[in-house]
Amino acid sequence: MSIISDSLKRIKPSPTIAVTQKARELRAAGKDVIGLGAGEPDFDTPDNIKSAAINAIKKGDTKYTAVDGTPALKKAIVTKFKRENKLNYSVDQITVGTGGKQVLYNTFMATLNKGDEVIIPAPFWVSYPDMVLLAGGKPKIVKCTEQEGFKLTAKKLKKAISKKTKWVIINSPSNPTGAGYSKKEIQDLARVLIKEKKIHILSDDIYEHVRYDNFNFFTIAQISKLKDRTLTMNGVSKSYAMTGWRIGYAAGPKDIIKAIGKIQSQSTSNPSSISQAAAVEALNGKQGFIKTRANAFKARRDFVVKSLNSIKGINCLTPNGAFYVFPSCKGLLNKKTRLKTDSNFVQKLLEKENVAVVQGSAFGLDGYFRISYATSMQNLKKAMTRIKSFCESITR
Repeated sequence: MSIISDSLKRIKPSPTIAVTQKARELRAAGKDVIGLGAGEPDFDTPDNIKSAAINAIKKGDTKYTAVDGTPALKKAIVTKFKRENKLNYSVDQITVGTGGKQVLYNTFMATLNKGDEVIIPAPFWVSYPDMVLLAGGKPKIVKCTEQEGFKLTAKKLKKAISKKTKWVIINSPSNPTGAGYSKKEIQDLARVLIKEKKIHILSDDIYEHVRYDNFNFFTIAQISKLKDRTLTMNGVSKSYAMTGWRIGYAAGPKDIIKAIGKIQSQSTSNPSSISQAAAVEALNGKQGFIKTRANAFKARRDFVVKSLNSIKGINCLTPNGAFYVFPSCKGLLNKKTRLKTDSNFVQKLLEKENVAVVQGSAFGLDGYFRISYATSMQNLKKAMTRIKSFCESITR
């Protein structure tokens, strides 16, 4: 009889973390591996944020804090939502966790009962379905095609809703595709959801500030009458290059926020006091560098998209934001190449050319792969040359 719980047997390890770890291992073995799997900015945390953390240490802010966030950080988050999203929240509508991932996990653990359904548009961030499964819920995957811009339509949303639907996830700009929902697209979804009184919306806005081409960001609580049923999640990891600091937050209905805090009180308790002090400075301090870094990401995006679309058998849409592209490799999955799946493609690319990417099937849509361009242009140029060489070699 196994000691491992049945709930753990329902899930699998994160594919993106697995790819990143594999790349590390190959480098340690002396291989010249270019890792394009990691979902984190290659920029450093800004100096003013680092200084705030150092000052907190010097002042002795090294004790336990309130379980779900310090008053100072909650006030900074309230200010952020009002300043950037025109959303008004009180501090008791705010929760802070050890990264956005914990906030999402706590949300599902606090709200899902056995059999409750969560509508998840695919391609999706790899952890959404497994978090739902761990909490006893049922992921309801809705595949969103390349022709639809990898985005959930109102028609597909309406069709996916059942009596068991409890949550709908909206991630914009998206991981893994970088697709962003326009104001109209969000309003179309809202018109469907406004009639479904028992359904809540989880808006994952973690890539809010990583966007391009004057793409206007809107979050659903901001432009609909669904604020009272929406949990809006965000964090400092992507916008402020603070992935290792582990601070995520959310705003929403008081009962959900209180339930999230209850879960957290019996798991990790409070996030790092030092990281919270740094996050206060991140949200309240100078913001100009965010646009500068987004411009750098845009230049990389443009180069990668152009390079991929020049390769026979590859097709890549131009994303609105985040730092990913999600190209199709369907044109290379055939008898001639002897590649049947995107997993085969990814595996052979790593073996032959030492380039690590993530298969699209890990994100719920077969025939694609994800590239993170959150690395230097030098690495990207080498990677694109290797990917082209690989694709040409298998079609000869």
